[in-house]
Amino acid sequence: MERADSADVDCASEGCSFVADAKAFRISRTAKNQKDFKVEAVAGWKRGRSYAAVVCPIYHLPAKSSQIYMQAGARNVAILTFSHLAIMYRFATESGAAKARNLLFSIFEAVERMRASPSKDAAIYWRAVNAAMNEDCSAILALKRQEQEATSEAVQALQQEALAFLDAERATIEEMSREEAVAELLRGKNIPGRVKMVGAVSGKSIFEL
Repeated sequence: MERADSADVDCASEGCSFVADAKAFRISRTAKNQKDFKVEAVAGWKRGRSYAAVVCPIYHLPAKSSQIYMQAGARNVAILTFSHLAIMYRFATESGAAKARNLLFSIFEAVERMRASPSKDAAIYWRAVNAAMNEDCSAILALKRQEQEATSEAVQALQQEALAFLDAERATIEEMSREEAVAELLRGKNIPGRVKMVGAVSGKSIFEL
């Protein structure tokens, strides 16, 4: 049974080990809290493993400044994208698992070095991670260009899908009568359930036990 207080992946390899957790949000979600990425939580889930990683879609990650990069450096937790994993998978297929494993641990070591001076600056974080990938093998540059193109196409497809869904939602709402719109809003806010919960509050039950 999967535990709620553990990482999705727990891996032990030759001379090194790590845990990893994956995060994803709806592309239309506008407010992402730093706690949603669970960097601090994953750091606590190492349980003796050397390294840790949080993996997210590239379009969910802040491009300028965020507390998650400060947490990553301070707590030695690598933040990676699924695009980085795709590059490493292709690298493993073309160059062998051993080289791909060394590449992954080069990134872990780059993040570990950030503990000396953690920063919220996204550019500082990603320059260090990308440099760790690039210096390992020149073949990575070609794979990165190909993955960047594939990611751009995937994001465009996701945008079109999300916009189509939102257009359909808008059309449904615009066709509602006033009574239907009010009823839908009440259901969305769970007003009946919250009223029931408030009505069930009692201060006597503990004394009556």
